[in-house]
Amino acid sequence: MQFARLSLVAHHGLNRLAAREHAWLERLNGVRLPDWEVGLLRLASRLGDGLFWYALMLTLLAWHGWEAIPAVLHMIVAGLAGTLIYTWLKGATERPRPYQACPTICCLTAPLDRFSFPSGHTLHAVVFSLVATAHFPALGWLVWPFTALVAASRLVLGLHYVSDVLVGALLGGAIAALMLAL
Repeated sequence: MQFARLSLVAHHGLNRLAAREHAWLERLNGVRLPDWEVGLLRLASRLGDGLFWYALMLTLLAWHGWEAIPAVLHMIVAGLAGTLIYTWLKGATERPRPYQACPTICCLTAPLDRFSFPSGHTLHAVVFSLVATAHFPALGWLVWPFTALVAASRLVLGLHYVSDVLVGALLGGAIAALMLAL
């Protein structure tokens, strides 16, 4: 009963916040970007599905051997924790995606799941970037610009609200900090 009440309160609050974010997203979504920029953001979104991070983990193992195992294990555990948390939150809040709630917002790529809050792509990008750079600081030049592209892609492609992306980043930071502290 308590969970149902929490879910209803969260759902109502997120929908009120979404209404405030619609105008901003409509303006952002209505800006005609060059095809190459939309293509770059679609690519970042697609690679952010996991491909970039799996390739990074395999590259770390190939390049650093046994030395990379703690980093890769940290990334795997943090990624699984992130998946559990964002899956639960999406189911608890059931926040529709911007293009579903506002017909003037175009969806420029297919989403992986049904609900919007929080951005799992952003959550995982922040988690993996923080863990990877904690173990291998020299990776910062690669992972942080990619993380920024992933976060931006979620907005420009019409898949998430700003609050989805911000909460995804905050959750990702908290999960990474907890995993690194353990």
